[in-house]
Amino acid sequence: MDNSKRLEYLQAIGIDVWIPRTFMPVVSESEPEAEGFTKEETTGLELHTNHIGTWAELETEVTNCTKCGLCQTRTHTVFGTGNKTADWMIIGEAPGQTEDEQGKPFVGKAGALLTEMLRAAGLDREEVFITNILKCRPPGNRDPKPDEAEHCSGYLQRQCALIKPKIILAVGRISAQTLLKTDAPLTKLRGKVHELEGTPLVVVYHPAYLLRSLLEKRKAWQDLQLAVTTIHKNKG
Repeated sequence: MDNSKRLEYLQAIGIDVWIPRTFMPVVSESEPEAEGFTKEETTGLELHTNHIGTWAELETEVTNCTKCGLCQTRTHTVFGTGNKTADWMIIGEAPGQTEDEQGKPFVGKAGALLTEMLRAAGLDREEVFITNILKCRPPGNRDPKPDEAEHCSGYLQRQCALIKPKIILAVGRISAQTLLKTDAPLTKLRGKVHELEGTPLVVVYHPAYLLRSLLEKRKAWQDLQLAVTTIHKNKG
């Protein structure tokens, strides 16, 4: 993607045009926890399963899932969309109303912002695979309960095992805390490269939050730069 296009996408997500477009992590002096982007390991989400199966088998299982009470209130399951051999795996929290209606992750205003964020980083949405911790919408868009995330964890493990991503983007607090098995606040988790079963993981703010907190968009851009730098370094 040329710089003029990337400039358009940066403007679309509210980033000042004078921010450097080089893929180097930018550290805010007001955020000491982000300095140096230290690498942290975590046992996190284990990807070992006895039966991975095929994509078709897995999607059928998700569609017919009745492991928790969310099956009684959902309109559609939200399996995930995108490139099933992607280098990038984007993992959000749970479907919202629009996602539940369409059966696709990250649609509506938050999804549009996520698409622009990816484009600003030089990625088309079709290049990545996007899914959520939960495959069904919690009523009223409430936070996922721990047991609901646990019931869905096997599906996510198998998606990760099938894709074998080179980097994971954990979108939002609940996604980050669930994947990294921590209760640390998102402000302490972003700005660093974590590991999930040997795969680099970078935490970013949820686009729904960014729509309410426009000043945080700069930090989200910094984290995307960190993710791009990390995957380029690993490919090198």
